[in-house]
Amino acid sequence: MWRRMWRAIGSWPGFTPVARRMVTADRWIARVTRGRVVALGMAPSLMLTTTGRRSGLPRSQPLQYLRDGDDLIVIASNWGGEKDPAWAWNLRADPAARVTLGGRELPVTARETESEERDRLWKLIVDQWPGYETYRTRASHRKLRIFRLTPGGAGPAARPH
Repeated sequence: MWRRMWRAIGSWPGFTPVARRMVTADRWIARVTRGRVVALGMAPSLMLTTTGRRSGLPRSQPLQYLRDGDDLIVIASNWGGEKDPAWAWNLRADPAARVTLGGRELPVTARETESEERDRLWKLIVDQWPGYETYRTRASHRKLRIFRLTPGGAGPAARPH
């Protein structure tokens, strides 16, 4: 029942301004619960930590995800904004990242998806969270990037900054 309610709310255009403010709370909740709770259960969520492409510092962002086998799939929607989110630029510059999921940290390696793989994943993502269609409409001037996070690699915590 809760999932259906959150999906309906997520598709409502007025949800984005509220949700943007919730990200700060999501980060705090994830920190306090050591990653056991992210995004108040609206959808499957994780904390992605990338290395800032300019600063070289760890940057964390709560994100919805989709499982595809052992891999985790995330979408760089930026709420349908004009530009890709910073974490997507960071992954493109350095695909080694870290995910906190269910209180466990694991290193991942990111790869941007393309063509048939991207199309297949898009359908699964929208089925899970229809609000992404709203974001795609808003961001009509850019393609929403979809990243595959494969477990393994060093992750940003293992490298000196």
